[in-house]
Amino acid sequence: MSAFLFIVRFIAQPHQSTNVQAETAFNQGHFNLMTAAFAPHQTIPVVGAHRDAPAAAPVAAQTSVHASHLESLIGNTPLLAFRSVTAHLPDTIRIYAKAEWTNPGGSVKDRAAANIIRQAEQSGQLRPGMTLVDSTSGNTGIAYAMLGAAKGYKIKLFIPANASPERIAILRAYGAELVLTDPLEGSDGAIRAVRALVAAEPDHYFYADQYNNPANWQAHYNTTGVEIWNQTQGAVTHFLAGLGTSGTLMGTGRRLKDYNPDVQIIALQPDSPFHGLEGLKHMPTAIKPGIYDEFFPDRQLGISTEETHIMARRLAREEGYLVGISAASAMVGSLQIAQELADRGDSGVIVTLFPDNAYKYLSDKLWLEK
Repeated sequence: MSAFLFIVRFIAQPHQSTNVQAETAFNQGHFNLMTAAFAPHQTIPVVGAHRDAPAAAPVAAQTSVHASHLESLIGNTPLLAFRSVTAHLPDTIRIYAKAEWTNPGGSVKDRAAANIIRQAEQSGQLRPGMTLVDSTSGNTGIAYAMLGAAKGYKIKLFIPANASPERIAILRAYGAELVLTDPLEGSDGAIRAVRALVAAEPDHYFYADQYNNPANWQAHYNTTGVEIWNQTQGAVTHFLAGLGTSGTLMGTGRRLKDYNPDVQIIALQPDSPFHGLEGLKHMPTAIKPGIYDEFFPDRQLGISTEETHIMARRLAREEGYLVGISAASAMVGSLQIAQELADRGDSGVIVTLFPDNAYKYLSDKLWLEK
């Protein structure tokens, strides 16, 4: 065989790529925390030009591409550790936070929105050609708008006019129809406005009703709680979450209590009716969500707006976590519980949840302060 013919035949042999798996892990304290992301891969034979080679099949028949649908990217978020803001704590006390901004819509609300839509489709309440309508402070609306675009549903949202410009811009980019409500009435004003619309035109809309829809908390019962239990290998002793719709606290808390009734579930809310913790409710003075059971949490903590803003800057500048306001409030509450444990000489594994990052709040002047 001539050298030339040998080279041609070598080139003509099919070559196949290997699957690519990106996996990150870290060992922190008593256990390993691991997350894995699977990159789409593609297997494409290289067809040679030698005259003895078999005829090439159509390209589509020879190409196997494994891609992900949008909904499959929701959940399985990583668990974060801390270096600086927890440095004063003894080694027997650990704080971890779920990085929920890694969901495709950028927040924890992807979980609830996806489950609300899925259950409505299965029950026939949401059908092709219908418009989904709901009130939102921003993140659930973004999740609705993203999923609506992917599934072909129109989305109409009632949102307080003082929502951050970034969130309103994102919603409009997804094509959602927005009705801006009185900023002085907050999320409750948006709730009242959407209820009035649905009462007047009940046949025109699917009312997702995130504050009263059990699919909200069930999303966290089926995913968030399971993830936390697995990621901590069952070592979690405390779980904290802020109260907005209350879905995260109720669903995650119920699942963790099923695993271990001794896990402490702690609800976080603003310490005053007049506050700057966007997305959180001061329950004593707000419209109480139907899915919220005030007797379920083991404890309630009031969180200061000023402390939250300071913590948001600390997390960005000391940890590299540029997180949203509700995430910073979750850290404030977690550190309070951790300090109480330390003062008693107790150990603990405290887990909270960072609902989103700060990209939707960078217009807020709090970031300009020292």
